Amino acid sequence: MIAIPNKAKQFLVFTIKVLIVSGAFYFIYQQLSQNDQLDWAKFTALFHKNWSIGGITFLLLFSFLNRFFEILKWRNLVTALQPISLLEATAQVLGALTAGIFTPNGLGEYAGKALFYEKTKVKKIVFLNLICNGIQMVLTVIFGVFGLLYFNAEFNIITTKTIALLFGFVIVLILVSFFLKSFTIKGYSLEKLVHKINQIPKSIHRRNILLGLSRYLVFSHQYYFLFLAFEVHLPYLILMSAITSIYFLASSMPSFQFLDFAVKGSVAVYFFGLLGVNEWIVVFITALMWFLNVVIPVLLGSYFVLNFKMKSK
Repeated sequence: MIAIPNKAKQFLVFTIKVLIVSGAFYFIYQQLSQNDQLDWAKFTALFHKNWSIGGITFLLLFSFLNRFFEILKWRNLVTALQPISLLEATAQVLGALTAGIFTPNGLGEYAGKALFYEKTKVKKIVFLNLICNGIQMVLTVIFGVFGLLYFNAEFNIITTKTIALLFGFVIVLILVSFFLKSFTIKGYSLEKLVHKINQIPKSIHRRNILLGLSRYLVFSHQYYFLFLAFEVHLPYLILMSAITSIYFLASSMPSFQFLDFAVKGSVAVYFFGLLGVNEWIVVFITALMWFLNVVIPVLLGSYFVLNFKMKSK
């Protein structure tokens, strides 16, 4: 095996870091400058009409809490392996988010977080990240299903037969999982996965669920308050059922972080179109959610990527 000189290795790492940050900035610029659906004139007029320092601070607080709860989630889970500081957890979460912006469904975040640890701990870190993201997905599905059922009861967008088929499919999937829990693929099985999950202390799982729930409530209600800011006044339950349905359906689609608002926007336009909300308002709110909860954290994460140091072991 050919050994890479230390200076060459340092230059290679530096080049990769610059490429990641430059690529992140480029994709963000492309999405904001070349999207024909974003009517900046209408947005500017409404912004000048309704803006306030208190309102902007309120929305930024939601963005801060969204990522802060995610950072606390990660720090909580990693304590099952080793204690880390809040600053270390922040660097790992934001740095991994920046590195994962190019990958489908944020898969690059797994590798991004693993780089902060020794090679001997990589598998455990990937597993903990799976637990971290898994609880968020479970909550998205639970709230999304109930939201979709409530929305459907009001607007009948899915037939009763389709709903019955979907529930039948879920039941069959659960039964198949139960009977094949011992089925092994390359040494891995559902039974072993459950066993590994149970090895993590219950107190950590409880905090993980609580923090995941807090994060979900924060970003879903940030979406809700943005609609109020854009003078969309609909009943709370109808608006929230649409929001939870959008997150559920959009999360089910393969996508990249830098295309996140495009995917959620297309789903949102359909749902809010049924509620009579103007398309440009829906697109702008979805873009703002993306900017507040992805773009700003990615920009902050760029600092941690540029200052990242490879583990020697």
